[in-house]
Amino acid sequence: MGFSFVDAEHDVLAFWRREDIFKKSLKKNAQGKPFVFYDGPPFATGLPHHGHLLAGTIKDIIPRYQTMRGHFVERRFGWDCHGLPIEHEIHKTLGMDAHKAVEKLGVKGYNDECRSIVDRFVHEWEKTTERLGRWVDFENDYKTMDVSFMESVWWAFKTLWDKGLIYRGTKVVPFSTALGTGLSNFEANLNYKEVQDPAITVLFPLEGEDFSLAVWTTTPWSFLGNLGLCVGAEIDYGIYRDGEMGQKILLACERKEHYGANRDLELVATMKGKDLVGKTYRPLFHFFSSEKDNGAFRVLDDSFVRTDTGTGVVSLAPAFGEDDNRVMRTAGIRSLACPVDRSGKFTSEVPPFQGLPIKEANRAVIREVKTMGRLYREATIVHSYPFCYRSDTPLMYRAVPSWFVRVESMVQRLLSSNSQIRWVPEHIKDGRFGNWLMEARDWSISRERVWGTPLPLWVNGVSGKTLCVGSRRELEKWTGVFADDLHRDTVDNLTFRYPGEEGLYERVPEVLDCWFESGSMPYAKNHYPFENKKSFEENFPAEFVAEGLDQTRGWFYTLTVLSTALFDGPAFKNVIVSGMVLAADGKKMSKRLKNYTPPDTLMETYGADALRLYLVNSGLLKAEEQRFQDSGVKEMTRLVLLPWYNAFKFFQTYASVDRWQRKPGELRPTNITDRWILSCLKTLQETIEEEMAAYRPYTVVPALFGFIEDLTNWYIRLNRDRFWGEGESRDKTEAFSTLFCAVSEFSIMMAPFAPFLSEHIYRALSPHDPSPEREESVHLCSY
Repeated sequence: MGFSFVDAEHDVLAFWRREDIFKKSLKKNAQGKPFVFYDGPPFATGLPHHGHLLAGTIKDIIPRYQTMRGHFVERRFGWDCHGLPIEHEIHKTLGMDAHKAVEKLGVKGYNDECRSIVDRFVHEWEKTTERLGRWVDFENDYKTMDVSFMESVWWAFKTLWDKGLIYRGTKVVPFSTALGTGLSNFEANLNYKEVQDPAITVLFPLEGEDFSLAVWTTTPWSFLGNLGLCVGAEIDYGIYRDGEMGQKILLACERKEHYGANRDLELVATMKGKDLVGKTYRPLFHFFSSEKDNGAFRVLDDSFVRTDTGTGVVSLAPAFGEDDNRVMRTAGIRSLACPVDRSGKFTSEVPPFQGLPIKEANRAVIREVKTMGRLYREATIVHSYPFCYRSDTPLMYRAVPSWFVRVESMVQRLLSSNSQIRWVPEHIKDGRFGNWLMEARDWSISRERVWGTPLPLWVNGVSGKTLCVGSRRELEKWTGVFADDLHRDTVDNLTFRYPGEEGLYERVPEVLDCWFESGSMPYAKNHYPFENKKSFEENFPAEFVAEGLDQTRGWFYTLTVLSTALFDGPAFKNVIVSGMVLAADGKKMSKRLKNYTPPDTLMETYGADALRLYLVNSGLLKAEEQRFQDSGVKEMTRLVLLPWYNAFKFFQTYASVDRWQRKPGELRPTNITDRWILSCLKTLQETIEEEMAAYRPYTVVPALFGFIEDLTNWYIRLNRDRFWGEGESRDKTEAFSTLFCAVSEFSIMMAPFAPFLSEHIYRALSPHDPSPEREESVHLCSY
């Protein structure tokens, strides 16, 4: 039978386990300069997929390389344990949402259910991670549900509170009706889909005028919360007589061609948008007619109104639109008509529509508008729409009370932090990430949930005064209880009285957004500032992080916001951003569609080295999308691993026959091909050092491949007869020495990228290198 790369990898795994090589590598560099990298903690609610393997490969290559450069690289694994993923699993298990589950089980019972599933997939993660060849410390892992982690999160919140960066307000946020909770803006950007929606144009007659404003929308249901209309102050509007209807309508002049394509529109007059401001109109529905006394049902203006779509007149539903809410508040109108409950169904405030989900209500609203004679145009539109990234259901935008971090006031500081980061690829720095920072909004960080880190805020029921608690000792000071757990089932019942004040202090009900926790990871995993204060501060910010492109609006963002707010700088110095791994058909990888080969199956077919090299030698490390082809993994074996192994086997075969062993001393060959291949080796070493310093492993791998080509197709082919000769000669000895050096050094260079074959070859070369300083493992060698 031929050589099996898969079998060899299993032999290497057994060797690593048996001899504890990972721990030996940590021990060897224990006194070395630390190289800190942050490993974004995955949720413990699912199995690792190709995206995880891509990130895991990058997060193994860099630490292995830095370890071989003499650095101490701690590699603690972490788990994201709170938030919607865990609760969503509970919903599926119990068949009910959180509110119903808490009614049935109580807060403690519900949280105990959440605790019980946190470790569900830990074994599978450990197995797949080990099979990939990635070295991480699972024994000394951290969890965001650990009391030490949560206490550091409290410290971070309290620090922001003391800086005046936390406030409570009502704001329109992306809202998951399936999960009954608001999401962050960056969460809403994680899952857009193409959908078909109604696109209707409705007429709103102006009071005291003989024309109506034409208003376009793709959310007819939101008309039930309409309290205003908006125009652009400097936009040119035309009043047109519609020959078919016999009515006058107003729309932006730029939109006349669109609306007049199939209708007879005669221009009667023109005006600027500012000429309409302050005029009142007749609403569609009268459920909130009393709000007219508060300034509702009039025309306002704002620069967000566009003329590339619609009519140039926008409906304002301040409970369902971020711009809508802002415009009306700016005009001094605080009214808020929100007849939709947390499950996305209409309430008794709008009786004819009560109980209808918002999307289903579209048809009923259109039917009513048509009956009124105010439907001007009806069509459909295909557009991109945000879906809940956990439940995969359409999001809505809804006004909710929330606690916020003041991010908008920090934009210049955030840009300053970003300027100190090396982004790979570079264009993301001032492109996707920089633009996102420029448009940063205040961050809604509270969730009306049960399983999470509770907001450390206690409110006096009489005075309304709020006290923020930043540690367990501080909590003990007020309540007399030193808590060994900080979840709601422990702290919700802790109350206290402040000396000299009337009223009881009780904790607010919300928990923190789990993204606040992941953004706090650098210090929370070290229980800073309660422990490890000096070591953390000496090694912050981290040298390196790596995740997918979506994390520019997720983890990279929250890390940057919190580190800027707390430490006035970035949380990391270098970042590699990877692209999305798609299925071979170009679609998202889906277990349901079965459009990809599971990672473990791939590794047991072609080997982990082949998979690692395929992932790294692609546009994925340039943040580009790539369709995953199993054949590409197989090709890595043919193009790289097999020639490399054959070069080693050629040396081993003839060196064993001649019983050749390496002798101490500097290698000074006279043969020009020996000198050439050693020169190629030296050039490769310099290339690796330069490119890895710039965090460009995707440029290193082609150089490694190029050396294999030079070694196998040129050097060995040109020098075969030198190894075949009888007896021992200087030329033959130099040939063996040169080839041994090339194969051995190349295996060391390849160790971070293809750790298994590197180890196999390095150990197989040991009989030919009797020097006492030879390391037990290639991964204990110095680069």
